[in-house]
Amino acid sequence: MHMMVARPEQWVKPMAVAGANQYTFHLEATDNPGALIKDIRENGMKSCCICRPKVHLDLSFLLLQVGLAIKPATTVEHLAPWANQIDMALVMTVEPGFGGQKFMEDMMPKVLWLRTQFPSLDIEVDGGVGPDTIHKCAEAGANMIVSGSAIMKSADPRSVINLLRNVCSEAAQKRCLDR
Repeated sequence: MHMMVARPEQWVKPMAVAGANQYTFHLEATDNPGALIKDIRENGMKSCCICRPKVHLDLSFLLLQVGLAIKPATTVEHLAPWANQIDMALVMTVEPGFGGQKFMEDMMPKVLWLRTQFPSLDIEVDGGVGPDTIHKCAEAGANMIVSGSAIMKSADPRSVINLLRNVCSEAAQKRCLDR
């Protein structure tokens, strides 16, 4: 759940009740990221699923995952103090607000810096990501992507999704081999 709201604190409980298992908020939208991260963690989901008749799997140990997003104008160093407390960092590669914007390649050094400093952190990019830009994202270290227009406007969305997924997967495998 990527919350592009002015006061993300007010939405943690409603989103947890609604079944969200991941909550990403913008660093710029809160005065106290540490308290918000703690609140998200404390509102972990309790869920269970029935695998087959008479077999019940309790998944109550799962916690709500925390993602922290930064806008293009925010330096990645502002996110760094929270990196060990979050599950995912989201680097916006467009100004938030509407789809179809041009990918901002100058955000890739942020992704690379995060990948270098926090190798096991999930790093997501959002904005202008498609077949023409995915290689730059994956090579910089993004292992999660948001792609809207490139998929929805494609004549073959399935092939675009597969391409995006494969490029990210191959880059992640290469990083593992390089370590």
